[in-house]
Amino acid sequence: MRKTLFCGVDLHSNNAMYVITDQRDKQLLRKRLPNELPVVLKTLAPFRPRLKVVAVESTYNWYWLVDGLVDHEYPVVLAHPSEMEQYNGIKEADDLTDAAFLARLARLNILPTGYIYPKEDRPVRDLLRRRMLVVQHRTGVILSLQNMAERQTGQKVGWRTLRKLSDAERADLLGDHDCLAFVTAEQVELIELLSEKIKRFEQKVLEHAQLRPAYTCLQTLPGVGPILALTIMLETGDIGRFATVGDYTSYCRCVRATHTSNGKKKAHNNGKNGNPYLTWAFVEAVHHALRTCPQAKSFYDKKRAKRNGALATKALAAKWSKAAYYMMKRQESFDLTRVFG
Repeated sequence: MRKTLFCGVDLHSNNAMYVITDQRDKQLLRKRLPNELPVVLKTLAPFRPRLKVVAVESTYNWYWLVDGLVDHEYPVVLAHPSEMEQYNGIKEADDLTDAAFLARLARLNILPTGYIYPKEDRPVRDLLRRRMLVVQHRTGVILSLQNMAERQTGQKVGWRTLRKLSDAERADLLGDHDCLAFVTAEQVELIELLSEKIKRFEQKVLEHAQLRPAYTCLQTLPGVGPILALTIMLETGDIGRFATVGDYTSYCRCVRATHTSNGKKKAHNNGKNGNPYLTWAFVEAVHHALRTCPQAKSFYDKKRAKRNGALATKALAAKWSKAAYYMMKRQESFDLTRVFG
């Protein structure tokens, strides 16, 4: 039996619109279903032998649907929403037209698709993402405490310095108001609690992570330790899915997103298209590398003198992402001369 049907799925938080069309875009099914896998499977079952593609919109909650359909051997692809644009002159658009549009692009074989990350690696990768959130929260608390101390004293005071002071010493430094001492004590305690939680996250990650050759290679990159190496490895997935180093660097959001014409800047492109977790990992690596790698520090200082610190950091992160690409691709250690000449 020829597979001549195409299914588009416009997925939402608690339901989805399903449209199945034939080779002439005739709609054989258009139905809104709850996000319950047994209901979905029962509805699609009569069409299953002829389904050529099931195109699921890549939203934050696609795991359950894609995994369930793959387990039942449906031909599933993830539709890449940021690369699709419907006809601008369309009068009315809704969930039905969106799902039908996915089915039509699938029929025409021009549907932009995303990467279906391996199911077995997702839990550890997502655990690292939750660790990153805790790290960012801790950083926010540290900056808040240090800013308060700077406002009170006119000097930069690290949170570790504040932690070591007695209550009397904190009062002398910050002022004798009880609220200042209270905030300092509570925020120091919160920072220490978050640090302990981060360690627990890291222990669980190392307990379950399946190490690959890329893990060892990445740890030779200045500023990259075990956790950042795992983050880069797992967020990257199969390095073979990136045809060029430019594709990978763009995916890491380490390139400019601008549109120029005749030498003039016309607009900003989608700078958020890519992986924010890889962006964070390479920026973190750069911050650590600046303290240990003289060549990286020299490059950063030159860029900073011309532009600013943020752009200098991003430029160095771009170099690190390019180095990581070739290291994972060739399973080689970091070579400083290839990066800086």
